[in-house]
Amino acid sequence: MPAARFAPANCARLVVKIGSALLVDPAGHVRRDWLAGVVADIADRVAAGQRVAVVSSGAIALGARRLGLPKGGRASLEDAQAAAATGQIALSHCWAELLGERGLTAAQMLVTLDDLEDRRRYLNASATLERLMSLGVVPVINENDSVATEEIRFGDNDRLAARIGQAASARGVILLSDIDGLYTANPARDPDARLVPEVTRLDARIRAMADTGSASGMGSGGMVSKLEAARIAMSAGTHLAIISGKIDHPLEAFSETGHGTVFVAEKGASARKAWLAGRLTAKGAIHVDAGAVKALGSGRSLLAAGATLVEGKFARGDVVDILGPESAPIARGLAEYDADDAALIVGRRSDALEAVLGYAPRAALVHRDHMVML
Repeated sequence: MPAARFAPANCARLVVKIGSALLVDPAGHVRRDWLAGVVADIADRVAAGQRVAVVSSGAIALGARRLGLPKGGRASLEDAQAAAATGQIALSHCWAELLGERGLTAAQMLVTLDDLEDRRRYLNASATLERLMSLGVVPVINENDSVATEEIRFGDNDRLAARIGQAASARGVILLSDIDGLYTANPARDPDARLVPEVTRLDARIRAMADTGSASGMGSGGMVSKLEAARIAMSAGTHLAIISGKIDHPLEAFSETGHGTVFVAEKGASARKAWLAGRLTAKGAIHVDAGAVKALGSGRSLLAAGATLVEGKFARGDVVDILGPESAPIARGLAEYDADDAALIVGRRSDALEAVLGYAPRAALVHRDHMVML
């Protein structure tokens, strides 16, 4: 059964994500009885030897009620930041109290997009998670919405959970959702929609099934964000499940029934390449021709001869996306040239580069050792 991949015996570390619509009721109060059931499920897993981290939404929704802000605190960026700052205290207190009743210690971690996109800060976050989980602590993580702006935020906790799973070296990520998995079509609109129990490859057919809506209107993620989270997790060798959180003891129910959608990871990439694949931002892009796409697919580096266009302002060592002939991302890596020099040598053979640049050229625009296919 797919759910067995997330059992303590097969998954030493697990990340559980809980959305705002599940944790907070329409009036802006914590659904405490339901949350106590989730905590009981977590405690059972910890007792069985599994280390668990939680990615918990809900701060903005809680803070908006306490401050009397309109539109759930999302009328403006300033309202969202104020609501997050106010609600995060209440959210953390609730988690600490409920986990404490089960003999577990809670820790709070607030992160922004930059904390996980910058390699050094990512490694710092990873080290913190490593130490907390080795001590048997349950880290409760949320985006630091009190300081995040549109330019430096995840925007949804689905992708944050996948990145935390990567940073925590987790073997599994479970997204508790207001829908019980990925369907062939939107079940609210199509009575013939069928649940997809297992996905082994995120291809165009699977992506076409996604729906951008959030059923509650309270959260910020939809099925598109969940598929992106699955891509990040799978690239790191982490299984990801989407299951219903609209029932009591959802983790226990998943263990017993296996009901949901499981995205099965292949063998994970190296830690550095997994971090590259999981990044949500890039400094620029290099467009390539069909020949280069084929060469990259066979494990080769990106040479200047296969490039057709350079976009953005980036320096050597910055992360760049590599786009195919139809401008779809096919790979991501670290640039070996800055943008201006890369633009000068686009489409040129290796033996012509020194004359153009005026210095001995590097072997590739993006070397295969610093590149990951998407």
